Amino acid sequence: MIDFSLTEEQQALRDLARDFARDKIAPVAQDYDQTSTHPQDLINGAHNLGLMNLTVPEAYNGGGLGALEDCLVAEEFAAGCAGVATTIMGNSLALTPIVLAGTPEQLEQFVAPFCAAPNLAAFCLTEAGAGSDVASMRTTVRREGDEYVLNGSKRFITNGGTSSLYTVFATLDPSLKHKGICAFIVPGDTPGLSFGKKEDKMGQRASDTREVIFDNLRIPVANRLGQEGEGFLIAMKTLDRARAGVAALALGVGRAAMEAALEYAQQRQQFGQPIAQFQAIQFMLADMAMKVETARLMVWKAAWLTDNGRPNSLESSIAKCYASDIAMEVTTDAVQIFGGYGYIKEYPVEKYMRDAKLMQIYEGTNQIQRLVIARNLLRR
Repeated sequence: MIDFSLTEEQQALRDLARDFARDKIAPVAQDYDQTSTHPQDLINGAHNLGLMNLTVPEAYNGGGLGALEDCLVAEEFAAGCAGVATTIMGNSLALTPIVLAGTPEQLEQFVAPFCAAPNLAAFCLTEAGAGSDVASMRTTVRREGDEYVLNGSKRFITNGGTSSLYTVFATLDPSLKHKGICAFIVPGDTPGLSFGKKEDKMGQRASDTREVIFDNLRIPVANRLGQEGEGFLIAMKTLDRARAGVAALALGVGRAAMEAALEYAQQRQQFGQPIAQFQAIQFMLADMAMKVETARLMVWKAAWLTDNGRPNSLESSIAKCYASDIAMEVTTDAVQIFGGYGYIKEYPVEKYMRDAKLMQIYEGTNQIQRLVIARNLLRR
């Protein structure tokens, strides 16, 4: 029997995240957006409430929860501010390779102390010439005795420069394509690690995005995740697990925009009545609700598959692609309902629209998601 109800524990977790987003994140979202300030106070607050690192096992100071719980929190945080949410929830992406492929010793050495404090982590995969085409990466690694030496750079890295831990993907030989990729754990204080300028972005401005640079960076062989050449598989498994969380972020932005438009439409008067009384506006609101509700169902399904150890490549790509597309559509319609006011920064919907756009780009563009979906269908 299908059951869409949450457990008492899940409901309590969502309520806690919603209260934090409403009371702490949303009131300062505009300020963080305008100043592009790193939200350390909010990171501290989320950690103190146990709302970070939810999918890390309890034995290593994580929440010991599943992908669905992570998605519940991601939706609520994103409804408060997508930039803040991306900063905090970025840990789920960065730590997943270690949870998936790390040894107990690596988890104890790197993850346990990391999760004990309000730290951030960064997932370093994308390069200037290797975004969607991961196998074309040019960041290289060579082994010298009991160490590896990394050289190269990564682009558009969330939490770059503000993290204490980096999961890094590099190739033994670019000609090997995906077969040469390896994965590593790099502490943030490692000599040879540096960062580019903070990117001045259109949206999600509370999230630091930078180039991460490796200049003869040396790490022990013990910092490698899995075997040589397994990095590509680790990255793909990570993204399959993480895409439901990205979809949940998009869902949160779309939901917040819908709620703002619904409230405004009942207050705004034209022709002697609230604009919510006009069928044209009602149809827009109805379409928003349909899109938000169906996106949530797909997010939950993709997360459920992960939590039950079932393949979810198809479903996670559908969830990410659909939820981020509807977030863009819903936020655009919200701006339309607000009219001229929707184009002014004093009102929240222009920020929702700017924030939503990135959802269609990061962690695999929606064009790539459609390729993944099609290939899954054809393999069947």
